Amino acid sequence: KTLIDDTISGRHPTIAGISLVLCTFRAAMHKSNQELAMRKAPNKVQRDEVHERFVKLAQEHLAPLESVYRDKPIFPIREDDSIFVSLASFRDSLLCDTLKGAFDQAKNPEKLFIGAIVQNCFGLNPYPGEPGVQCRTGAQVVGKDAHGHDTTKVSDAPPDRNGIEEFCNSPEHKQYCDSGQIRVMYLHENESLGPAMARYYASKLWGGESYFMQVDSHLEFYTHWDELYTNECKSAGSFPKAILSSYPPGFQKENGGILENKPSPGARLCTCEFSDSDVEAKIIRINTGVGYSGGEEHPTQVPFIAAGFFFTPAGFLVDVPFDPYMPWCFMGEEIMLSMRAWTHGWDIYAPRKNWIAHQYRPGRMGLPKFWGSVGRLFNRPGPGFSNQLQLRLIKRVKHLVGYKDCCSREKLMQDGDELVLMDVEHYGFGDVRSREDYLKWANIDVDAKRCSSIGWCNKGELL
Repeated sequence: KTLIDDTISGRHPTIAGISLVLCTFRAAMHKSNQELAMRKAPNKVQRDEVHERFVKLAQEHLAPLESVYRDKPIFPIREDDSIFVSLASFRDSLLCDTLKGAFDQAKNPEKLFIGAIVQNCFGLNPYPGEPGVQCRTGAQVVGKDAHGHDTTKVSDAPPDRNGIEEFCNSPEHKQYCDSGQIRVMYLHENESLGPAMARYYASKLWGGESYFMQVDSHLEFYTHWDELYTNECKSAGSFPKAILSSYPPGFQKENGGILENKPSPGARLCTCEFSDSDVEAKIIRINTGVGYSGGEEHPTQVPFIAAGFFFTPAGFLVDVPFDPYMPWCFMGEEIMLSMRAWTHGWDIYAPRKNWIAHQYRPGRMGLPKFWGSVGRLFNRPGPGFSNQLQLRLIKRVKHLVGYKDCCSREKLMQDGDELVLMDVEHYGFGDVRSREDYLKWANIDVDAKRCSSIGWCNKGELL
């Protein structure tokens, strides 16, 4: 209680105090969702009840932390080129290899700090007095039907590997855990609230490091990647208000987190589209355009941030704090990060080389997904219930981006969805540049649901 009080009051914030605030919220959500999940027909819990309970608990546990440190860093930002890596992991067997690659390939591993959110299936006895859940695979492809389409099956599985434990038990890496460079928050898989919320948690484990880097938990790292990205960021024309971001190249054959091949030319995030998926509800999805040809003296600007990789000075966390009201959302965070950062005066750059690689994971791999856990928790197997939650929460993004047809404040109030706008004024756009200027700059027409070619981006014209 003393650690929480000292942190919430602003008197003496600590990583331990912040972790306790987050874990208290997690425990309250766990209890609430267990109670809601136990309700039987005809009183079975509905989507909006789940969201309403989340907002109530977020207001109780997270809002006080947010308000005390709004517009200022929780800790003084060090000027020693240290790097904090935000790492959200969902039942990931490559977490240990990712950590090993990051430290083994770093030039200055003593300046590397990890904030890991580990969302695992821990098996049948995760909490005293609770039965737990049987771990399950994702939808694994097991054959073809008469029409040649994949047939899938979800099977029982053993408890997940604990990548943190594996890393910290390694004689070569134990020193980094003993020195406090690995900060971890554990969640059982049915406590997962999706990637955007996991990244919010991870951002709160930052402890004053010079740089903030957000990545996924299935990566490979090139030699001295830390120095290379730091120098690349410093070479950007808008440094220190510069963000590096890209979609890294993929890998298939696992190599212990080590990227051995020669770094490939970087790709620029220069294109977008309005998704036609029913689940994604016309949200803006970003993609790559024309990459670097080689020989460029400086990185060039792009209009988009990829949630799976960006690297920036830690002052970003003050101007663009992560939004704690985006649970169950798998889409929408990239366009929001991009627009929020740009309107706060930050410029986005594509790194000229790829010094990390990413394992892209199509559905055919049969890996578990968080939406499957949401469905099992609320006794609605499959992605349907999670999709219902996302379709409501994504209206928060669409309201800010400017979807007048569905998501103006008046329309949301008319539809009974005004709760999605809780505290939205604290997680919206800056006043350095406007939303309208961004949409014009990025050649996006929200009313027509159309993304057009961005010539200046593909040509690398902005330094």
